[in-house]
Amino acid sequence: MVVMGEVKVGVLAAESGLTVRTLHHYDRIGLVSPSSRTASGHRLYVDTDIERLYRVAALRQLGLPLEVIGDLLDDVLSLREVLAKQQAYLADQISELTRVKSTVDLMLADSSSPRTSDLLDVMRKVNGMADTFSKYFDADQMARLAQRRTEIGEDEIKRVEQAWPDLIARVDAAIAADLDPTSDQARALADEWMGLLHQFHGGDDSLRDSLYRMQSENTEQIQAEHGGPSPASMQFIQAVQAARPQ
Repeated sequence: MVVMGEVKVGVLAAESGLTVRTLHHYDRIGLVSPSSRTASGHRLYVDTDIERLYRVAALRQLGLPLEVIGDLLDDVLSLREVLAKQQAYLADQISELTRVKSTVDLMLADSSSPRTSDLLDVMRKVNGMADTFSKYFDADQMARLAQRRTEIGEDEIKRVEQAWPDLIARVDAAIAADLDPTSDQARALADEWMGLLHQFHGGDDSLRDSLYRMQSENTEQIQAEHGGPSPASMQFIQAVQAARPQ
């Protein structure tokens, strides 16, 4: 949705991925206030308000407290500077945020001012993914994931990301061909599957368990938004693993 003109708080909340309560709070403390109101007193946000909201959301993602963010914005921190800070942060995140970082990269590369619809799209994606991860990974686990990303390097991360679509396609083909889960071919597929997952959790049992739980409870969303495996693919791999000799 392209945001133009004046936008009511409910629409802005839906488009940004923030809550109406959060937007009201930002208004109360003077962090992001609407430029105008309707005759009945409803908040109306314009493009400059949305750009300021983007700055707040990006700096908040970096872990800065609201009072510090307010001071930074009062010192006229530019949108380009905020985007640069967010770019550096996203580069350290796990692979599920790669597509968000790519969007920010494109916005930074554009010499013109970013459209408010682009800013809202990034906020929505980042907030949605952060909310999902926060349900399954605690702060200590997130720190270990960030450390693991640094250890294995961006080249290996890209290799794993590029390997998943091909592997998922081959597993889907095996399912369509009614491949026996006890066959050597099925076990080879499962070994490759588990190897890619191992690159994520590194043998850490708590990371592995949290990953599996997140996948099982959000399979459709992950498949739709990130091209992840279907429930049938995951069930096939589970069947192969269960059929292995003990």
